[in-house]
Amino acid sequence: MKLISLKYCALLLSAFILFGCSRQESARLVLTNGKIVTVDPSLPEVEALAVSGDTIMAVGTSEEISAYIGGETRVIDLEGKLAIPGFIEGHGHFLGIGEAKMILDLTTTSSWEDIVAMVEAAALDAEPGEWITGRGWHQEKWDSIPAGTVEGVPTHHSLSEVSPENPVLLRHASGHAAFANRAAMDAAGISPETPNPAGGELVRDVRGELTGLLRETAAYLVAAALEKSREGMSATELDQERRTMAHLAAEEALTHGITSFHDAGVGFGTVDFFRELADEGNLPVRLYVMIRSNSTNLTDRLASYRMIGYGDNHLTVRSVKRSIDGALGSHGAWLLEPYTDMPGSRGLETVAVEEIRATAEIAKAHDFQVNIHAIGDRANRVVLDIYESFYGTGDEDLRWRIEHSQHLHPDDIPRFGSLGVIPAMQGVHAISDAPWVYRRLGEERAASGAYRWQTLWQTGAVVTNGTDAPVESIDPLASYHATVTRRLADGSVFYPEERLSREQALQSYTLNNAYAAFEEDIKGSLVPGKLADITVLSQDILTISDEEILSTEVLYTIVGGNILYQRDP
Repeated sequence: MKLISLKYCALLLSAFILFGCSRQESARLVLTNGKIVTVDPSLPEVEALAVSGDTIMAVGTSEEISAYIGGETRVIDLEGKLAIPGFIEGHGHFLGIGEAKMILDLTTTSSWEDIVAMVEAAALDAEPGEWITGRGWHQEKWDSIPAGTVEGVPTHHSLSEVSPENPVLLRHASGHAAFANRAAMDAAGISPETPNPAGGELVRDVRGELTGLLRETAAYLVAAALEKSREGMSATELDQERRTMAHLAAEEALTHGITSFHDAGVGFGTVDFFRELADEGNLPVRLYVMIRSNSTNLTDRLASYRMIGYGDNHLTVRSVKRSIDGALGSHGAWLLEPYTDMPGSRGLETVAVEEIRATAEIAKAHDFQVNIHAIGDRANRVVLDIYESFYGTGDEDLRWRIEHSQHLHPDDIPRFGSLGVIPAMQGVHAISDAPWVYRRLGEERAASGAYRWQTLWQTGAVVTNGTDAPVESIDPLASYHATVTRRLADGSVFYPEERLSREQALQSYTLNNAYAAFEEDIKGSLVPGKLADITVLSQDILTISDEEILSTEVLYTIVGGNILYQRDP
């Protein structure tokens, strides 16, 4: 009887691994003969999986899954390649990725002279009065800084000289500053007498003259003039432009193995546009969207915009996004103590603390998640204080997030885990920013509070990953590499003790990002019943050398069992 019982238990276990699916049911897609890392601790690795509809129906050995292959089943022989849950971009700007492909790409420039030359060439092709826009410059990445700079950034005069009749607006790589030429400032009605807007700064030289550098909200003054210039465009033209952005963004995401995308801040009108795309079936990447608006608009409109799993799980709107400070590179991060390289500044409080608190109150009343951009240690402390005042009631699972969480006071690090606040971080930022972190913060603050990935993980916090695209390349493999190596271009390692393990880094890009969007029951691991969102890679990023990670390619991107990207042979 004991032998019979053991044999019966073994049969039950085998059936349980296949999760009870009938062996007579045929799959529409089968992946077989591979290394499939599920990110599920109960069954971490399998050889094959089967898909029915848009969900995973079974996982197991290649032999077990062969029972699901029918006459209509699409079979992919992985030939030993690695399959993982589809990458989830944890913080990016979806339409911004598409827009960045339609304007001047300044990410490749290595000097101010490069930028001036690009603008000069664009001005030669432009009609008089036509705006020239670009994004991606970063003064800290230039080979040299020209003479006559103010606060480390050139003045507008060389741009104004090569483009006297065309307004020019060039956004900083971080998105938290911009540079304008004389024509653009004139179009915006900006003069040396124009006061700084709340949460922003019109940078001036020692004589009080405008340099053209616009920090934080000051950039909105020129951006408003740019938008006014577009008033002559028809509704059809505007719609087509936005559709082109969405198409380019989706194409870029799928090419890089991304199946879901956390869009970190859009207006209500953009949500309407995304819903329209979802209704048409033209939203191939699943979006988790954060609404960005002021408390007055949120009060009036937020409740009617809540959507969970809309369009066959392609659109979810259940969070709000605000920014309390700027970026470190542009001296906009809000610090407890002054910048080491700019002792007269502690950064900027870009939105009043009480407005942030009001946003949290509105969001909580409507069961929306709160996601606040905070980079500086003071910004993070203030947001944690606000969050803590809402936590502790024990009647809900808030999962409120701090977007970036880059520079923390050591006393605040344990608060993430104890409160359950999610540090929504970007691995690639650590190595991108590292060369100037020391200059901005000094050695002591950098060592104790900059990009504390592993330390935050050990507090029990759910650390997430992403790229903040188009601030950085959307490539998850580059951010994964940065997360596990923290190796800079010169070969040095930026506080190696804060590296994540390969397995932790993969979890941060899959299951943790799903958790941060309340979607861990349908995404983030390859478990029967979850959505069949899968990425197949050319190399095993869990075992290959550090250097080989960056040469790894995406072979397939599968969303809901549909192959939406396949690398050419």
